[in-house]
Amino acid sequence: MNQFNSMFLAGLLLLLQACGATPPLGARHQPSGLNTQFNSDQLAFSDYVADSRAMITKVRAGSNVTELEKVVNGNVPFELKPAESCPKGREKPYRRGVLLTHALTDAPYSMHSLASFFQENCFRVMAVLLPGHGTQPGDLLDVTWQEWAKAEAYGTDKLAAEADEIYLAGFSTGGTLSVYQALGDNRVRGLFLFSPALKVTPMASLATVHKIYSWLMPSAKWVSIMPDKAIYRYESFPKNAAAQVYTLIQKVQAQLHKHEVNIPIFTAASQDDTTVYTSATLDFMAHAHHESNKLVLYTADTKKIPPNIPAGNLELVNSIFPEQKILSSAHTSMTLPSEDAYYGIKGAYSNCIHYYPDDIKKYDACNQNPEQDLQGELTEENLKAGTLRRLMYNPNFSTLKISMKKFIDGLP
Repeated sequence: MNQFNSMFLAGLLLLLQACGATPPLGARHQPSGLNTQFNSDQLAFSDYVADSRAMITKVRAGSNVTELEKVVNGNVPFELKPAESCPKGREKPYRRGVLLTHALTDAPYSMHSLASFFQENCFRVMAVLLPGHGTQPGDLLDVTWQEWAKAEAYGTDKLAAEADEIYLAGFSTGGTLSVYQALGDNRVRGLFLFSPALKVTPMASLATVHKIYSWLMPSAKWVSIMPDKAIYRYESFPKNAAAQVYTLIQKVQAQLHKHEVNIPIFTAASQDDTTVYTSATLDFMAHAHHESNKLVLYTADTKKIPPNIPAGNLELVNSIFPEQKILSSAHTSMTLPSEDAYYGIKGAYSNCIHYYPDDIKKYDACNQNPEQDLQGELTEENLKAGTLRRLMYNPNFSTLKISMKKFIDGLP
């Protein structure tokens, strides 16, 4: 056997050994064949919701989830109408409308509380489901960012047919898509961004390298293979998803270098975010010059003022709550209140997947005794403090609503 073949087999053995140390793939890690492309362009929004419901029901019905209706309701796109007493549009049924877009690996469930807020403030509300989401993690293996952009454009079009003024509201990748749509659509009157993904780790640019060898080792297609206990989000994370977000962000940043965003922007972000670079969000807001702009920044140091952002456009909010064992805010904690039934203080779900599979003992303890755990972002300092759940709700949600209401009242 020559030296090249010996080296190749040695490398192959290492790959297979690594594969053996990885949790096994399940049926959920394969594409369903139903949820990779956005094909609802010609549908009325209500029909799009109905078709999505049927798709999610079909895919999720074979799982071990006992409360199928609950699962489906949290993953489908949805719509809300304002009260009859709200101001009417000049030429259309509604004065204002807002499109809500969820985060990567997430679902429309995470936007429900925001939707209720906007409805109460007389907005026509629509929330889309991004292709690849709501069914099973394997549906993210082949999806492209262009399909997500199609869903965003569709929702914007449907909203524009019913409301005079169009606003986009997005969480994380949903925020990126909102900016992308606004940069090419002069119908958009303003943005609401929550932990927007405007920069992620450069390692994401290498997320497609696995294609060289993943035909032999399917687990190599995944950043992480998790139990997927959550019913409104994926815990497993494919490399393709990271690659698509990275490419989308590059497209947005390229456009931002050419065009200023001159519409009102409301942004809420965490200084401790470990998923996206908050520094990119601060830079984005520093270069957005509309006088109505507002940045709500959750931080452990409310005396440290970010540079280049006017004081009148900035609100620093304390993110530490010792009495609640909350060490900081988190990327995942922006859009839901503490009373949320699934992610809140007494919620059914604990985000402990950062311990899986390397520390199963801690993973089990984190899931079994949530009231004893610390909560916050997955920073090195926080993880050293003790057993840590990633924070999934915003203890400042009531004040966030007040800030958003002031922003809305000041819209031109």
